[in-house]
Amino acid sequence: MAGGLMAYGPNESDPSWGWKRAAVYVDKILKGAKPADLPVEQPKKFELVINLKAAKQIGLTIPPNVLARADRVIK
Repeated sequence: MAGGLMAYGPNESDPSWGWKRAAVYVDKILKGAKPADLPVEQPKKFELVINLKAAKQIGLTIPPNVLARADRVIK
């Protein structure tokens, strides 16, 4: 997260999500599966990242209870 204030999304280090999962879907489609018949998948873990440096630059104070819930805080 370069320069952003906050990010909430799939954990990038989770091997069960991302490009590898997309490749599995592409493989199934190329082998004849109908995209509408494939199950919708979601990541198992989401991550909240807060950039305190960016917050300080715009004069924003992040409440302590929000910081406590963050998976990662950039100082």
